[in-house]
Amino acid sequence: MVATTKPPQPSLSLPWKTRIHISLFSAVTEACSRKNGTVNRGLLKYLLDFRTPPTSKSVNGVASHDVVVDETRNLWFRVYVPTQHAGEDLPVIVFFHGGGFAFLSPDVEMYDVVCRRFARKVPAIVVSVNYRLSPEHRYPAQHDDCFDVLTFLDDEENRSKCLPENANMLRCFIAGDSAGGNLAHHVAQRACEFNFRRLKVIGVVAIQPFFGGEERTDSETRLDGTPIVSKRRTDWFWKVFLPKGEGFNRDHPISNVSGPNAVDISKVDFPATMVVVAGFDPLYDWQKRYYKWLKESGKEVCLFEYPNMCHAFYLFPELAESEHLFGQVKDFIEKVSSNVATL
Repeated sequence: MVATTKPPQPSLSLPWKTRIHISLFSAVTEACSRKNGTVNRGLLKYLLDFRTPPTSKSVNGVASHDVVVDETRNLWFRVYVPTQHAGEDLPVIVFFHGGGFAFLSPDVEMYDVVCRRFARKVPAIVVSVNYRLSPEHRYPAQHDDCFDVLTFLDDEENRSKCLPENANMLRCFIAGDSAGGNLAHHVAQRACEFNFRRLKVIGVVAIQPFFGGEERTDSETRLDGTPIVSKRRTDWFWKVFLPKGEGFNRDHPISNVSGPNAVDISKVDFPATMVVVAGFDPLYDWQKRYYKWLKESGKEVCLFEYPNMCHAFYLFPELAESEHLFGQVKDFIEKVSSNVATL
């Protein structure tokens, strides 16, 4: 009888510091998510929403400033400029933060740090969008806000006032994580159907995008209770985000992008897309379906897997996998950009 050994199974590999941060974040957002479908903004502000001001002077090679698009809906964005690349033609990354459509903003410390890393490491001009949040503002408020930033930047007068001269709008990438990854896909899809004057979206970076559906996938069930994401939490996010009056259905095309009500993009000139997934993310199966759906629709798409990581791992710079991901984003942007003429 021959003894056989099974290959080692992946295990969630997080240092204690990261586990503590994730546990605190999960506990606070859980405490602020009320059963009646509202958010305790006062408690959230006290415990989590620590805001970071822009830095007009360069800090670690990056300067930043804020631009107001529409004060009535608190639509604004933060621009990050890598100061050591002032004479270089740089791509523009329009970034949408995560948080289940209900939490966080560009000036929260974790996303300020992330966008500084993108600006410095790619390098690129980064535009991080502050969109309206649910449950106070349901779909399509978030998607409309993010798309409106693109049209704002497409105006030459606006662009010249808020972006440096070396920002190349013909090399525009849309990026986002979690809920921001959902936004990135749908905003890119709308951009394909809009006649911009100077702006051209040539790539999408979808980092662990937040998709879902009525079906309970294997990863949702098997990994329920892993850090940050659970079935109960994602159900709550969809419930307070999806439009009222249409009936609560997670197979809505905005959530189940590749499901029974999916939009046919086979004839749409959808940009090259980078999809990032993690082995201990309950959303893993939905994200893999998204990748396969893009591929089956004839689109240029590449998949990057992190088998030992959980949802939102890249937000923690102490992780080697986080640093590696930034390198992969840099390579993807350089590869796609190389095929596009500069301004």
